[in-house]
Amino acid sequence: MNPPLEVRDLSVDYPARGSTKRTVDNVSLEVFSGEILGVVGISGAGKSILVRAMMNLVPAPGRIVAGSVSMFGRETLSLSEPALRELRGARVGVIVQNARIHLNPLVRIGDQIANVYRAHRKASRAEARSKVAEMLRDVGMPGAEERYSAYPHELSGGMAQRAMIAMAMICSPELLLADEPTSGLDVTIQDQILRLIRLSVTERGAAGLLVSRDMGIVANYCDRVAVMQGSRIIEVASVPDFFLTAAHPHSRALIAAASYQSERPVPAPASEQVVV
Repeated sequence: MNPPLEVRDLSVDYPARGSTKRTVDNVSLEVFSGEILGVVGISGAGKSILVRAMMNLVPAPGRIVAGSVSMFGRETLSLSEPALRELRGARVGVIVQNARIHLNPLVRIGDQIANVYRAHRKASRAEARSKVAEMLRDVGMPGAEERYSAYPHELSGGMAQRAMIAMAMICSPELLLADEPTSGLDVTIQDQILRLIRLSVTERGAAGLLVSRDMGIVANYCDRVAVMQGSRIIEVASVPDFFLTAAHPHSRALIAAASYQSERPVPAPASEQVVV
């Protein structure tokens, strides 16, 4: 049986001063049902471009120059834009950074989320509105019912991020691609959202790929870890093995740095993975 996500030898180039810069370099990985794969690395390692490339959404002037991406056994890089939109809404949820710039400034938040739900699920306007309000409460949106009618510019950055997460999860996706999904949120709301993501994986057998620079998040909510450095994946390991015996020097440096910087505790080397 095919894993929900399979990436093989993926490479992305950007033009740079008369030459090209490889921002994703020959990356291969798999994400299986019932697990969350955490992708970690310093800024500029290529994590965000990797997520965008998986959905064939590399911002211009970048371009995918090699490799393949398979979701549920379908090669996504050759799909038409309408087919990609159908896949993204119905089976794949995508959470990106800087949520505000990805929301339509002319459409109320609740209507944007409801439109996604109604496009992929048979639901009346009333049913969609009820589902959206429930989802907004699940992601910790204060005054969820009132925020339904708000425009993006009326939301704080944290509220906009929660709206983006609600939009990505409204159709209960089988695969969730999340690029720093809780950035800009306080620790309490982070935990609420990460528990929601974790629950969707454990209860429904979904699959998740979670990009984060917070090693505490990875330790507490992920099953495996893929470390990126210089646009490549240099190590993949289970969470317990990674924090116990990370093989690559760069991985060990990330763990050591996180021990001093993270608000969320990173497990001691002898600990087991935290069960949520």
